[in-house]
Amino acid sequence: MISYHYQKDSWRTFEEGRRLEWTITNGIGGYAGSSLIGAHSRTHQGYLIASLHAPTSRYVTLSKINETLQVSTGSGSDNIYSLETAQHLTTDGTVYAEGQKYLEEFIYDGSAHYRYQAGNISLQKHITLKQGENVCAVAYEIENNGADAVLTLVPLFDFREHSALCHREELQFSVQTEGQTLRLTPEAQKDHSVFFQISEGNYEENSAPYDLNEQLQIEVELETEGLNCHYCPVRIPIAISAGCRKKISVLCSVLPSGSSPSAIDAETAFSLVDARTAHIQNILQTAGYGEGVPLYVRNQSSVFPAPTDLPKALTLAADLFLCDRASTGLKTVLAGLPWFTDWGRDTMIAFTGLTLCTHRYQEAQEILLTFSRYIRNGIVPNMFPDDDTPPLYNTADASLWYFYAVWQYLRYVNTAEAYEFVRTEIYPHLQEIITAYRDGTDFCIYMDTDGLIHAGSGLDQITWMDVRVGEWVVTPRHGKPVEINALWYNALKIMEELTERFYGGNAAAPSGTLQASDYRILAEKCRASYCQKFWNPEKGCLYDVIEDDGTPDDSLRPNQIYAVSLPHSILSEEQERCVVAVVHRELYAGCGLRSLSRDHKDYHGIYCGSLPKRDAAYHQGTAWGFLLGGFITAFLKVHRHSPESIAEALSLLAPVEEHLTGSGCIGAISEIFDGDAPHNPRGCYAQAWSVGEVLRAYTEDILPHL
Repeated sequence: MISYHYQKDSWRTFEEGRRLEWTITNGIGGYAGSSLIGAHSRTHQGYLIASLHAPTSRYVTLSKINETLQVSTGSGSDNIYSLETAQHLTTDGTVYAEGQKYLEEFIYDGSAHYRYQAGNISLQKHITLKQGENVCAVAYEIENNGADAVLTLVPLFDFREHSALCHREELQFSVQTEGQTLRLTPEAQKDHSVFFQISEGNYEENSAPYDLNEQLQIEVELETEGLNCHYCPVRIPIAISAGCRKKISVLCSVLPSGSSPSAIDAETAFSLVDARTAHIQNILQTAGYGEGVPLYVRNQSSVFPAPTDLPKALTLAADLFLCDRASTGLKTVLAGLPWFTDWGRDTMIAFTGLTLCTHRYQEAQEILLTFSRYIRNGIVPNMFPDDDTPPLYNTADASLWYFYAVWQYLRYVNTAEAYEFVRTEIYPHLQEIITAYRDGTDFCIYMDTDGLIHAGSGLDQITWMDVRVGEWVVTPRHGKPVEINALWYNALKIMEELTERFYGGNAAAPSGTLQASDYRILAEKCRASYCQKFWNPEKGCLYDVIEDDGTPDDSLRPNQIYAVSLPHSILSEEQERCVVAVVHRELYAGCGLRSLSRDHKDYHGIYCGSLPKRDAAYHQGTAWGFLLGGFITAFLKVHRHSPESIAEALSLLAPVEEHLTGSGCIGAISEIFDGDAPHNPRGCYAQAWSVGEVLRAYTEDILPHL
């Protein structure tokens, strides 16, 4: 198993302990997460965030369980050990419950494991999720080497949308207890109930049924209120006699009204922890990794993994994002945790790393089918909202990245069955996209007379740099964006290859099918115009956009790296070397590439504060993790994968390995990072295309040359 171990020096202060996070997903859009010390600091944390309609409609249900140990001293004044860690706002200011002072060790291995020592009592708490269901398991192991004691559990419940805060007046439930089961049905949404089960102990009425004004520090830093409340109607005291060893299981499930959970015993939660372990072992074995996977330790004598262990770690991270979509019955990709659903662009960019490098070919095929079913007017959906409304289509690049995903699928799987699947199920959609882009479609997307693709106008935000604040489009990039046209050229070359394979010679092509030669002619026209119009001789790199009036935008951005990294080269070798050198020198920033050079007047080096402040920085200097994959591929391409360049690439990835264990979310790569040093992680704590692209580049461009 891959496991990440942390000891006391990792939480010398409450602040230090809450900064590092962990997350678990259940394969249907639900998840769990908290901090290294168990204190929540954002709305998107809890033991069970259930997805009521995979992978959307996500609700925080069980926030956490607070534990207290009361140990008899025989003198009438018992010793009390509260294991709660939390931050609350009171009339006297911020106060901290610092149960982390009893925390001896934290381990993440796909489940979360806390080990406490309170006097002579050792308590281990294992938190995991059941794959494919909205079920959280908490398994307790207790060893009492002292006097008689009582362990009291207080579960904290919510039923709120996972991005929202909850106030006391919103916590309205009908409550029923029967034996080992507590049932809560939210008054605002009676079609589902939360079931809490425990293998032993009795439910007692809690004299303080509300946990008020938990202060979520990350939300406060984002200049929001950041105060949340929980419903805690019961307390559960459990006797822990002197000298005993005990196992206790807790389950929390979210089920449709009228359903009932299965029975529970002392081993139930432990079996679900074991099932999670087996799930992860299967993932690693499928990817070709057997025994000997790494142990990551972070303490005063830090031991970091060998470079060749990185793909194993990212294979585990890749599983966080693959999940079911109820509307198709097929697999899809969560773009980022904790708040994104499935985005077309992100999915196609992350696709190779998440599914092909990990040998999850069936999931890969299902993802291609999922998005093919939603193509409209030649456009792959940009995003599926979290409220189950129809998808949004404001993207010019998702459809073009779809060609790349299909090409990679065939390259990895490379069977007659795979090619037949693409010919019958996917190729017609590729034709539809080419026709729409050539003849014109939504969002002012069309092929101009020079063979280049124009995209966007007005308030459109149709590339990945897509922030709009009211009437302000922060990075409009309307006209002919550099990466869109590199992708267009690659799409044409891929269609040339596929058409020749499927319908070359005597094969009968469907009516209206272009010949391979037609795609070749279009591609050459695109290439000639691209090299003429995008090359910036003064800077020795590419313009970012050719605007509607023909004026080139010479803002130095990372989008040009795809003119080098994509499989079909559009530039000369010398031009490719120049592009890589400029991007390396001006935009490389540890775990990613800056979205804008530091010497630009609009550069923002820190991504923080309120949403308008963050939006102004999002694509104006903030570094993006996913861009590192394309950069590594391009860097090694122009240096012909020499031993020296491989060594340099490994050094460029060193900040990623540090990030996996030391900042953000354990074992995952964040969405974005500050452009300014020390390049703190920001945004989503685990991002699909960040993980997927680093894993892809490592697997394709580094491992074969080690």
